[in-house]
Amino acid sequence: MALHLTGDPAADQVLSDDPFALVVGMMLDQQYPMEHAFRGPAKVLDRFGTLDPARIAAADPEEFAALCSTPPAIHRFPGSMAARLQALAALVEEKYDGHAERLWTEATSGKELLARVMELPGFGRQKAQIFVALLAKQVGVRPSGWEAAVGAYAEQGYRSVADVVDEASLQKVREFKKQQKAAAKAGA
Repeated sequence: MALHLTGDPAADQVLSDDPFALVVGMMLDQQYPMEHAFRGPAKVLDRFGTLDPARIAAADPEEFAALCSTPPAIHRFPGSMAARLQALAALVEEKYDGHAERLWTEATSGKELLARVMELPGFGRQKAQIFVALLAKQVGVRPSGWEAAVGAYAEQGYRSVADVVDEASLQKVREFKKQQKAAAKAGA
């Protein structure tokens, strides 16, 4: 897989090479610009030397939070996201033997895949749907029923990170989100 989510070829390569990095990037994608969130795993790899879930889970929480807070931080809330990242790593280590790709390679249906992703720290239903759509659209993970599981995120268009393949599509996704926020505000 060759992802283009960050605008930084080296950070995109980390996401493309390491399934755990992709999960981490999606976890960080909240209240923070998408491309910056998905650069987070490359920052952790550069500073910590590995993205091995066992090592991340076992790291001293204060030291790991300091590493994540070093400018440029991995998120606008680096301390809480460092703790969430360690919780995510612990879950992946315990439930999937440190192999994040087992989340999707062992899922037998889109419904099961969505349920597995929703178990991850920091993944509510909408984020899980977007991640399953990203896996389907850009990684080729398409278990039976994935479209029904992700709803509108399965449609063609520019709704989410699942539809970002370059700078132009990133701008279209931003415009879509801006329109959605304006519509929600007008209806409130």
